[in-house]
Amino acid sequence: MTYHLNPASSPSLPNSAARTGIAGLDDVLGGGLPPRHLYLVEGSPGTGKTTLALQFLIEGRDKGERGLYVTLSETSEELAQVAQSHGWSLDGIRVFDLVSDEGLSEEAEQTILHPSEFELGETTREVMRLVGELKPQRVAFDSLSELRLLAQSPLRYRRQILALKRFFAQLGCTVLMLDDKTSGEGDQQLHSIAHGVVHLNQNTNTYGPDKRQLRVVKLRGVKFRSGDHDFDLDRGGLVVFPRLAAGEHGGKFDETPISTGTAALDDMLGGGLSPGSNLLLAGPAGVGKTTTAISCAVAAMRRGDKVAYYLFDEGFSSLRQRSRALGLDIDPFIANGQLLIRSFDPAEVSPGQFAHAVREAVEKDQVRMVVLDSLNSYMQAMPGGQYLLLQMHELLSYLNSMGVVTLIILSLHGTVGEMRSDIDLSYLSDAMVQYRFFEARGEVLKAISVIKSRTAQHESTIRELRLGANGVQIGKPLTDFHGILLGAAKYTGRQALLGDADGAPAQS
Repeated sequence: MTYHLNPASSPSLPNSAARTGIAGLDDVLGGGLPPRHLYLVEGSPGTGKTTLALQFLIEGRDKGERGLYVTLSETSEELAQVAQSHGWSLDGIRVFDLVSDEGLSEEAEQTILHPSEFELGETTREVMRLVGELKPQRVAFDSLSELRLLAQSPLRYRRQILALKRFFAQLGCTVLMLDDKTSGEGDQQLHSIAHGVVHLNQNTNTYGPDKRQLRVVKLRGVKFRSGDHDFDLDRGGLVVFPRLAAGEHGGKFDETPISTGTAALDDMLGGGLSPGSNLLLAGPAGVGKTTTAISCAVAAMRRGDKVAYYLFDEGFSSLRQRSRALGLDIDPFIANGQLLIRSFDPAEVSPGQFAHAVREAVEKDQVRMVVLDSLNSYMQAMPGGQYLLLQMHELLSYLNSMGVVTLIILSLHGTVGEMRSDIDLSYLSDAMVQYRFFEARGEVLKAISVIKSRTAQHESTIRELRLGANGVQIGKPLTDFHGILLGAAKYTGRQALLGDADGAPAQS
């Protein structure tokens, strides 16, 4: 991490940064907030500004720092309820309530609900008085909307903010000022004044819960992680998922190919699965993509590797039943911790949250194989679909750089004939296996072929695939069939199929 200030005097070095209490946000900020500065946290109502500010103060309290929450929009009782909903206590944090009963009484001529020059000055002086008495290291000011209304003009508003900024700086306070953006998107008064700006955004989807993103607009003197970062607001506060940057990760790993567990499939792939590469399994529903992936995963676990399996379509119980029926029982591997299965509701998860889960599995749990089954539902539910290919490219590049074998299952529309996918991921894959149905002798049969491989010299043959009690079975190349990939197979010889007794050729 590079910082551009003088190390001798800079407050923005990682060891002196004021941590926010949100690990993901501290990662985005390059370690935390440089102390003794004023920061703007902006976002529409409901995006999580108050929760972020409370986490910031609680983090300081736990480190022995004094904290002050100045509220002009919520009562102290409401703040206590917010904290309680997250399982927090505000003990040790001073809450200064400018919306108290005293301030709203008929006798109080300086009520903040009637803007005037006297009331603005009184509000500012009251805040300064309390800060001067308490001398807190951390301050949250909620919110600037009321102060902006009291100012009545941009010039007076700016002067009051500058006065507060200088006062806080003299006392060495690290200050978060919250703004609910009610003045409109065009108000940039604080952007030029604040040392840093954090923007919170909430996207309303047509289906499923709202998705939230966080962006650091500016942070002086610090190289922060730019761009949008997904975050979740739930009981326990904000959880930020920093945007994945594949170039920041990687290392040395053994590039020796590993077996899929099926010798014939190893031959078709040119030796097996290459660590640090991904394999796309594409075909219609029911053709054997998931079974192939399970077979590869079981083979890896029998060698002692850990596998992470992410489910988006199929239920966990049906996956276990299917595996047992095919002689690929995964229960023992779940019990001993080798197989990590996580089922996602694609309407509930954000791209950043999913990438974070994969990264934790690789870096903390040391998994060597990742299975994504399947991406179709996840793609359709993902917000900002125009960035899907970029997000998937970043995730796959990360997995490749970490030496992980990645299996991606993609369902194609249709059964025979021309088949297609909503999104083409084939060019992102290092290798691609294609599955097709074809008809022969009154049966619906399955065919498998390797379309490409960037890491090995693969077979160009088309072979028969069957699924049974022994898992995946792959026959010899279908040399006596033509038109299989077109969905119009024609039998031109006497070749035996996997279902023929003792491998006897078919009778003409």
